[in-house]
Amino acid sequence: MGKLDGKVAIITGAAQGMGAAHARLFVSEGAKVVITDIKEDEGQQLATRLGDSVLFVKHDVASESDWQRVLDQTIATFGKVDILVNNAGITFAKRLQDISADDYVKIFKINQLGTFLGVKTVAKPMVAQGFGSIVNISSLNGLVGGAVGYTDTKFAVRGMTKAAALELAPAGVRVNSVHPGVIETPMISQPGTEAAVKEFAKTIPLRRIAKPEEVSKLVLYLASADSSYSTGAEFVVDGGISAQ
Repeated sequence: MGKLDGKVAIITGAAQGMGAAHARLFVSEGAKVVITDIKEDEGQQLATRLGDSVLFVKHDVASESDWQRVLDQTIATFGKVDILVNNAGITFAKRLQDISADDYVKIFKINQLGTFLGVKTVAKPMVAQGFGSIVNISSLNGLVGGAVGYTDTKFAVRGMTKAAALELAPAGVRVNSVHPGVIETPMISQPGTEAAVKEFAKTIPLRRIAKPEEVSKLVLYLASADSSYSTGAEFVVDGGISAQ
């Protein structure tokens, strides 16, 4: 018996990286999963590989109308929504002096606005059914400083999680944030970042970069009934970085 038998989940930014790892694990635990991303080819290919339990929807997380369309298609296909994993996110390998206003707005729209719209969109059906779990993927940089733009939005996701958790708790809807450290995903493989990431890995107490699946297991815990008394909390998976 799977931990998510009978549950329906939406996972954003799930065409690759951590989102894809979350989707694979959720399906293996019995969930029906709607994976969303702007990367249509990769998203559809993953959905095809995972089978009939998965639906891919092309999705701009910064668009309120796109969020409504995702919700409508989820309910039309699987009948409900029990879990939302706000996983979509971006960053730029740029210094403060080199980030343009357009860069900053793009980071804000995907990381912060996209998370807000996701929470807002699923809150109504979750409240109506009396249960639900929302997992917002923040970052280690939602706890400590890092790149300007990325850090700002990830701190905001942390605060938004707490505010939403307090409002939705009486209705049985839980909201928690996950704070990964350095994870082996395409985000950290941008041009110009490889050497810096390797050097940073030497400073991690566990002396390595995490696999996406290691984050997925924590996300599964928060999505499932195993975490039934956890809401408004931060869950850190960073190899011990924040303990230093």
